[in-house]
Amino acid sequence: MLSALLWLPALGAAVVGFLPGNSNGMRLRSIASAFAAAIFIVNIWLLTQFDTANAGLQFQEYLPWIPQLGLSYNLGIDGLSLPLLVLSALLTLLVIYGTGENMERPQLYYALILLINAGVAGALMSQNLLLFVLFYELELIPFYLLIAIWGGKQREYAAMKFLIYTAVSGLLVLAAFLGVAWLSGSLNFDYSAITTHELPRKVQLILLTILLIGLGIKIPLVPLHTWLPDAYVEASPATAIMLGGILAKLGTYGLVRFGLQMFPETWSIIAPGLAIIGTVSVMYGALSAIAQKDIKRMVAYSSIGHMGYILVACAAGTKLALIGAVGQMVSHGLILALLFYLVGIIETKVGTRDLDVLNGLMNPMRGLPTASSLLVLGGMASAGIPGLVGFVAEFLVFQGSFSIFPIPTLLCILASGLTAVYFVILLNRTCFGKLDNATAYYPAVTFAENVPALVLAGIIFVLGIQPAWLLKWSESTTNAIVATLPADRNTQVAISYPLEHSAIEIASTQTKSASAN
Repeated sequence: MLSALLWLPALGAAVVGFLPGNSNGMRLRSIASAFAAAIFIVNIWLLTQFDTANAGLQFQEYLPWIPQLGLSYNLGIDGLSLPLLVLSALLTLLVIYGTGENMERPQLYYALILLINAGVAGALMSQNLLLFVLFYELELIPFYLLIAIWGGKQREYAAMKFLIYTAVSGLLVLAAFLGVAWLSGSLNFDYSAITTHELPRKVQLILLTILLIGLGIKIPLVPLHTWLPDAYVEASPATAIMLGGILAKLGTYGLVRFGLQMFPETWSIIAPGLAIIGTVSVMYGALSAIAQKDIKRMVAYSSIGHMGYILVACAAGTKLALIGAVGQMVSHGLILALLFYLVGIIETKVGTRDLDVLNGLMNPMRGLPTASSLLVLGGMASAGIPGLVGFVAEFLVFQGSFSIFPIPTLLCILASGLTAVYFVILLNRTCFGKLDNATAYYPAVTFAENVPALVLAGIIFVLGIQPAWLLKWSESTTNAIVATLPADRNTQVAISYPLEHSAIEIASTQTKSASAN
């Protein structure tokens, strides 16, 4: 069944890309949407069949491929990868559905979107290190073309910068994996056959550092982030959704899967430094967002800050922090997708993203009332308002990290307050105020155009009220990962958070309490 998640989008890309005749955009969108819907249905089926009590891999598939190189077709999923697979399938479906009728070169466009879904799914399911790198690198060319062809005025520069940075990221990850396998004497690159326990601590530290730099570029983390503002701003809204909502999650997924899980002892040594880097990313993202005049660039910088929360949580390595990190990956993808989609609607209808020009879009007669209302909800979710999914993830990250890194956690909480500041600035200038009577006659936003945003907003609200629907898939897996960390840290975690209280119970209790207040 896992192969279906890989080959369905690949088949869809081939069908759309090589469809004979002069197919119009609507027909191509319908075909691509059908494949995306099928992929999403398979993911939902996996959710129904997934055993949440099983911390190990499920639905495994294995075929020898090139044994001389240690490369095998080895697939499997657990509570870490399953939520991200579902997120990727959902955003792919919404991106394709939300594409306009007048898309230029639609065959290539939809084929690239489906190829990206295949690459992300392959990376998340890969249980062979070389197979992971192959899918990790598969994203390069499709994203480069999406930015370079359908991007803004500086699209060539942004696309090339993205290509160079992410190519370096893949090379560093590959170098780390080759070093781990060769130095440990492994005959293949299957994840289950790799162990770092016999390696000297200094060697582990070097390999882990190389790996973290590679993954840090993909996330990205400060100071490896400089490609992000250009790529996100110059990319079309759909491409920005794929970049931030899907591609960046390969970096955070790798932090847990290959950083924390493969180097548990060494991870504990460098954890304080990682917590500092994560905190710097959080503060830098928030302060930079406040200074922006372009609402799309503001959302892009906010993404840097919210990804920093995940690094702080991974550095802490407690049960609450780690399941909070997984929740933050999903919530960040949903919220960022909503914000970028709404920014795209505003730019299309109004013709600008400049905060000094936008005003009064909440006007029910001549403005964009539905889009503005959803933008308010997206800003509230990003700021961690109770009752929305952003609160659940951030609360678990903060509570789980405080006992290990109190000062970085407090600074992250402060940055969460700054998130509210820059979204208040955005909403106040964009949604409220008086429209210019001479120019403010904007085209109406149709219900079909609002559907992707309404779906995302509904999920953000439902998962905020019912956090168990988000967290239950991951708790067994994240608990098992934390159990591999050094004994002294596990003891501290057990004292701080009694085992009889699960992360789901804590999140549900705090959500109900905060919502009641």
